[in-house]
Amino acid sequence: MNATEQSLLHAFSKKSSTVEDQEIPIRPLNASSAEKPEIDVEIGGLFDIVKAEKSAVEKEPEAFRQAVGNILERRLFYNPSFDIYGGITGLLDYGPSGRLVELNVLSLWRKFFVNEEDMLEVGCSALTPEIVFNASGHVKKFTDLMVKDEVNGAFHRADHLVKGYCESRKKDVTISAEKAAELDNVLAVVEDLSAEELGAKIKEYGITAPHTKNPLSHPPRPFNLMFQTFFGPTGSSLGYLRPETAQGIFVNFMNYYNDNGRKLPLAVAQVGRVFRNEISPRQGPIRAREFLLAEIEHFVDPENKSHPKFPDVELLEFLFFFLFFRDCQQ
Repeated sequence: MNATEQSLLHAFSKKSSTVEDQEIPIRPLNASSAEKPEIDVEIGGLFDIVKAEKSAVEKEPEAFRQAVGNILERRLFYNPSFDIYGGITGLLDYGPSGRLVELNVLSLWRKFFVNEEDMLEVGCSALTPEIVFNASGHVKKFTDLMVKDEVNGAFHRADHLVKGYCESRKKDVTISAEKAAELDNVLAVVEDLSAEELGAKIKEYGITAPHTKNPLSHPPRPFNLMFQTFFGPTGSSLGYLRPETAQGIFVNFMNYYNDNGRKLPLAVAQVGRVFRNEISPRQGPIRAREFLLAEIEHFVDPENKSHPKFPDVELLEFLFFFLFFRDCQQ
């Protein structure tokens, strides 16, 4: 680990410790049923620290991500797949340490969910005929809107460009309160905007391609994230690699329902590889084209949604906090 990486990781560790230290005084207050105003004062202090530390981390997110990624690669937690042949962005191999972490997480997940709740765990095919995804709507709707750099042909997610522009502009201390409110409104709905609406925002804000500043294609067009494949030697039967594990559970529901003695509620869990042809996968394991997904589907009687364990938590009250460093999650 070089000096820069050590400095970044040490700084992040100190920020996390500061937040944890501030949380400690709140725990006994909550446990002793202290008055709400007293607890609110302590919570307000914690939120101030979280806000300050979040702002500090946002100033160096890319450097921090790069430092962590370099360490994980050097210690063989993961490495780019087929690297000696140039590799493909979004494909990763997990080394011995990374695989152990993955297995440990899965073991805890199974213990906490599958074993504790007596769920059915299944394993379904990753290859799926087109008719299934036509029925589920994935063929038409499992898409991201993309735009193309008109000069070098690189593709970019349209909503990410608009989101990045809004977040960057908000950091400008000279913008008016009215403009800041407008940007907040766009950020709140950016993932739900249509192709026409995203295209209009890109034109209105004069957004260009990242790094190159080249003009972008208009309007954004949908790109289906599923990998297409064919069954048989003639290629006449179309299929897809699954982008999630739910479909195998849904189409087999009656089998699992019968196996469960035709009783509800029923929970079915599945762990398996899934595939998404991301437009611009992030470096590292945060956004990849192939990854392991652990998923649970719950089925209940719409006329009787009772659960045998609900009385155990019916009167439970708890206090929790959200600590969310946006840029470190992307």
